[in-house]
Amino acid sequence: MRKYRNELKFIISPSIAEILKMSLSTIMDIDTNSIYKDNTYKIRSLYFDNDSSDAYYEKLDGVLYREKYRIRYYNDDDTFIRLERKVKDNNMTSKDQMSISREICDKIVNEELDEIEGTGLLEEFLNDMKRKHLKPSVIVDYTRLAFTYPISDIRITFDSKIKSGRYEYGLFDIEFPTYEVINDENIVLEVKFNEVLPEAISIILSTVPMYREAVSKFALCRSIK
Repeated sequence: MRKYRNELKFIISPSIAEILKMSLSTIMDIDTNSIYKDNTYKIRSLYFDNDSSDAYYEKLDGVLYREKYRIRYYNDDDTFIRLERKVKDNNMTSKDQMSISREICDKIVNEELDEIEGTGLLEEFLNDMKRKHLKPSVIVDYTRLAFTYPISDIRITFDSKIKSGRYEYGLFDIEFPTYEVINDENIVLEVKFNEVLPEAISIILSTVPMYREAVSKFALCRSIK
């Protein structure tokens, strides 16, 4: 049975972000992916869509149930690559993921699907690529600072420097040209949790003005193509 999580998104200013980071750091842990001095890490994702851009327009139209696939890696390191399927059902989300090799990833990007043997999520993805005519759509880059908390598996993330590749190729090219889609005066805050937020975290989040928005980094980046 699929397990869903709450996911709340906001756009906040850098000053509000700094206040929240300082407060959250007193009770939450820094994500282990962090490698830089400011505790951030880099994420690059390649999203998939069909010729009709169904995933993109379903997001814009606010379709209650939707799925999208992406390939993601961190900190310019292509030795750890994940295939992910994100499911959105009304206000809840769920994610399936598995590690794949660079060789398999290259074959997917080059649409050499018959040369791949897959099981589990990979097999489902390959079937969906053929059945739904999915293909690489857009590359999304950003820098993330993440806090974690064991109760209710809480993750609070601050995403900045969100950029898009105008083209779908160049996933592993660190010199690949990208374009800013949200300026430095805006940071995307995401709050993800299973059941309920502990009171201490809720209080911290309520101390600053925030307005919930249905922001999607995929849609922001896809819109410039």
